[in-house]
Amino acid sequence: MRDQPADLPEPLPSPVPDSHCHLDAITPYCGLEPADALRRAASVNITRVVQVGCDVASSRWAVEAAQRWPQVVAAVAIHPNDAARLGAGLTAALADIEALLEADAVAGTDRIRAVGETGLDYFRTTDQADQAVQKDAFAAHIALAKRYGTTLIIHDRDAHRPILDVLDAEGAPERVVMHCFSGDADFARECLDRGFFLSFPGPVTYKPNDALREACRITPDDRLLTETDAPYLTPVPLRGWPNAPYLVPHTVRFLAELRGAELAVLCASLDATTTAAFGAWEAAQGPSARPPA
Repeated sequence: MRDQPADLPEPLPSPVPDSHCHLDAITPYCGLEPADALRRAASVNITRVVQVGCDVASSRWAVEAAQRWPQVVAAVAIHPNDAARLGAGLTAALADIEALLEADAVAGTDRIRAVGETGLDYFRTTDQADQAVQKDAFAAHIALAKRYGTTLIIHDRDAHRPILDVLDAEGAPERVVMHCFSGDADFARECLDRGFFLSFPGPVTYKPNDALREACRITPDDRLLTETDAPYLTPVPLRGWPNAPYLVPHTVRFLAELRGAELAVLCASLDATTTAAFGAWEAAQGPSARPPA
């Protein structure tokens, strides 16, 4: 991965949010500070961002970012791989996540919009006992999302059926986002039948991913989101560079061509669907003064 930011793409014709990113993780890859990443994003009409936590520290950072920048809202959680590693410390970590949710609810600031990313990861966690811990942690996060009325953001890697089994058993919250959707059209239909939102990042642009593109084609506009998962999963033509919210236009233009949609119409739809998934929040100023590339 290159150690500097990629050039700015052409701005989109209207605002589109990045529904899942890790601003705090971009700087070590390319030196781009979160404030600069947000300015670059606004300059190309990526005006709203969901900052996602993966452990207690990054969840706290997400809340602080949402309090600092009005175009940012937060998601808080223990990532499934972290849950498997925590062992006896998982109970305390979950209590810390709940404390963040409770503080936001008591203050009435409404900066935490989601519990996530949570779910199951059977790619990195292969031990069955650790997978059982992930399921318990996932169930606990589902309960938190329902208790605090937030959206649930799901991490699903090599665990499509177990993800649905847990959600069906526990009862899904009102709003569920399948982050970095990685299934085929059949799995997409199962998720859509349950009313979930499907979010498509850079890998939808990668040449081998025909099944993922078919899943995207069948996803209705009112269930379709896009994201970076920055600093990871950079879209073509910049694969190999660190990802950041300002690179969302590459994915959006690809999605418009894939779906046979007018770019401006797709932008408006993505903006509205992100609001449906996470609620409304203040947008950054658009591309009035582009920062240097």
